[in-house]
Amino acid sequence: MRDVVIAGGGPVGLFLATELALGGASVLVLEREEEATSQWKALPLGLRGVSAGSAETFYRRGLLDAVISASHADPAEVGAAPDAIEAPDPRGVSHFAGMGLDAADIDVASLPFRLPSPAMEGFMTSLEAVTSVMTERATALGVEILRGRPVTALTQGDDHITVTAGGQEFQARYLVGCDGGRSTVRGLAGFDFVGTDPLFTGYVAQVTFADPDQLSLGFNLTPNGMYLRMPFEGHVGMMDFDGGAFDRSQPLTREHLQEVLRRITGTDVTLTDVHLASSFTDRAMQTTTYRKGRVLLAGDAAHIHSPLGGQGLNLGIGDAANLGWKLAATVRGTAHEGLLDTYTSERHPVGAAVLDWSRAQVATMKPGPNAPALRRLVHELLSTTDGTTFTYRRTTGLFNRYDLGDAHPLVGSTAPDFHFEDGTRLGDLLRQGQGVLLDFGAADALRRAAKSWEGRMQYAAGPVRNDLGFTAVLIRPDGIVAWASGESLDPGTFEQAAAPWFGGPQN
Repeated sequence: MRDVVIAGGGPVGLFLATELALGGASVLVLEREEEATSQWKALPLGLRGVSAGSAETFYRRGLLDAVISASHADPAEVGAAPDAIEAPDPRGVSHFAGMGLDAADIDVASLPFRLPSPAMEGFMTSLEAVTSVMTERATALGVEILRGRPVTALTQGDDHITVTAGGQEFQARYLVGCDGGRSTVRGLAGFDFVGTDPLFTGYVAQVTFADPDQLSLGFNLTPNGMYLRMPFEGHVGMMDFDGGAFDRSQPLTREHLQEVLRRITGTDVTLTDVHLASSFTDRAMQTTTYRKGRVLLAGDAAHIHSPLGGQGLNLGIGDAANLGWKLAATVRGTAHEGLLDTYTSERHPVGAAVLDWSRAQVATMKPGPNAPALRRLVHELLSTTDGTTFTYRRTTGLFNRYDLGDAHPLVGSTAPDFHFEDGTRLGDLLRQGQGVLLDFGAADALRRAAKSWEGRMQYAAGPVRNDLGFTAVLIRPDGIVAWASGESLDPGTFEQAAAPWFGGPQN
């Protein structure tokens, strides 16, 4: 009897497994694929973007350096200078519907509570790179990973769940489906999956061009759709606004791909060979809840949308970071009643917002007689200081805020990387997956109060380089601020704020 079985051994499932293991849960991962690597996970087709928010999540678990190294990214382009006192201005901002924006237009003064950190910017990676790092960490933490085990059945009992995979039965207290957009777990457990129908069939392919110079690099909006060329030999993506009619309805032949590419680009480009190809749509769907009894969903199993903006991987990592410590506390028996239900209440609105962001981009890109006017107007609005700042806040992953019942703008937000005078950073303190109470004034009353949650949160006291006007801050294991105190420190408010997230105090 495991504490948790996870269906799906991709980046989201494996990151969730590491979070659960840090929290003391026994974890089994069941992955349907026999091999850990494939051409779809490697570059160029496995190319993905890591947002600043996901980089921060990796940093707080001591994984950022490994992910950067596996991704062949430059650490200097990801984080602030090691000894910086003030956070640097943002260096990058995501596109909207293929329209680039300039980070110099971001109103930095309107971005609250920023401190320098090794994780300030996003970077490009591959599914293969992230999966390899997560596999190594999960294995080191004692997670068991079984490959070639697709889930085929599940039965919920009063105190456990039975999962059938690869012809074998496994029992656990909880099951989490991280098995992708066509999730078997989602269907077997009967989750409602609702949303909007597609407007396009998308294609991604690795090909050989007879005449690659006919196609421009980057995003290219045309009167008939969009095509994308990345700086990898033979990589091409396309969006054909056919209402999603072709997706998986017919074989992806060279002739079909060439016909679509010629129509969209308005060229006579020739494909001499197709090595790999796949289709997808912008269907935007989300389960109405992320939990049904002892079954939970995370990542694409809970929500699907077009890949525009590269938010899929990051949304899933955010799900896992939010769920892992809550589920671990639940199986340990230390969770406050209702803690596990906050997973849906906190993450469902975030997923819904990403789906709407995707829908808005697709609507802006859809060809038609009025499309050029709409695109010009949207680009002009987003290119303003307010528009660029808004886009940055929506896409960077650093400015989501959960409603924790406290009006203070820091509560419910990701914690700044407070840097103690002795060199310790908040990110260092969060590596073991516990909560952290930061006490900048080393108040005896707060230290005594924190002892009631010893083993569930760390207590760290002392002066920091920049306290942003706070005397104490309580951070959840996922890096979210649960309580913040200004000059008037009241240990009683700390105790009230700690109980919902860390359970009742120990005697």
